[in-house]
Amino acid sequence: MILVGDTGGTKTNLAIYSVDDKKPKLEMESTFRSADFPTLDVIIKKFLNDTNVNVDKAVLGVAGPIAKGKAHVTNLSWEISEATLKEIIQVEKLKLINDLEATAYAIPHLADHEVAALNSERAERRLNANKAVIAPGTGLGEAFLVYHDDGYQIIPSEGGHAGFAPTTPVQLGLLQYMWRTHNHVSYERVCSGSMGIPHIYAYLSETRFGEANDDVTAKIKAASDPTPVIVNAALSDECEVCLGTLKTFISILGNEASNLTIKTMAMGGVYLGGGIPPRILPKLKEGRFMAAFIDKGRFSDMLSHVPVFVILNDKAALLGAFHYAMRL
Repeated sequence: MILVGDTGGTKTNLAIYSVDDKKPKLEMESTFRSADFPTLDVIIKKFLNDTNVNVDKAVLGVAGPIAKGKAHVTNLSWEISEATLKEIIQVEKLKLINDLEATAYAIPHLADHEVAALNSERAERRLNANKAVIAPGTGLGEAFLVYHDDGYQIIPSEGGHAGFAPTTPVQLGLLQYMWRTHNHVSYERVCSGSMGIPHIYAYLSETRFGEANDDVTAKIKAASDPTPVIVNAALSDECEVCLGTLKTFISILGNEASNLTIKTMAMGGVYLGGGIPPRILPKLKEGRFMAAFIDKGRFSDMLSHVPVFVILNDKAALLGAFHYAMRL
């Protein structure tokens, strides 16, 4: 029995898999709102008490860097320790890995129906080449898969915290707007759910980018999390400012995805993970993302041949954690 987890700033997913012919068989699963708990330890204790299952080993994906068996969740105040969790779960084999590292481990195992192509003419899922994963959710996660010796070496990254580089006048204005309150403006600050979309909306509202919808504006002001309101209004064309926000977000995501592709030579494909891309899939398919993705001067032709997919399986990180656990 294998305990796997995907811990982020918004939610924590936990599951227990058994092994059937080296393949995962889901036995039980639960989702917890991360902010409702003081630590991951408490969530795991509750989950194991509720399930009453003895676990043989565990792999937990964490949204943040891992160092010497310890992790700090980037958008939470949690400190997580492998040693502490081993005592709680009572297992010898337990590993903390980056959450995007966990997602990356799932990439070779995703079925065709679990991904959606953004450039259908290049939609071949290639083997024997590097791949990249970028995931806008609460934050912006990045990782890549290096092909070597008939297999993949998964490399975690904190590339989402690299400096934001604008590519349009609107994005330049956004950067200048962000500089008022932030000395360092990362891609995560402008290309994520909890921070990026609200920041873009605030900037476009201030500059009167388009006509606002009074009802939508009131809902945004009243919401504890304005991102779903903004996205829903954009998808339904209720609000020009919300639609402009989503279009700007998509362009920034396309640009950073191609940055990651070039830096890792991910000719085997780029995969968009996280909770946002499946939600906005119709807008991603309209062409704005791919236009930003291939807008790289002399490398535009090369990038036009890279297949790009949206991960539709919202439990990909759990699946990847399972395959990591099989290696322990």
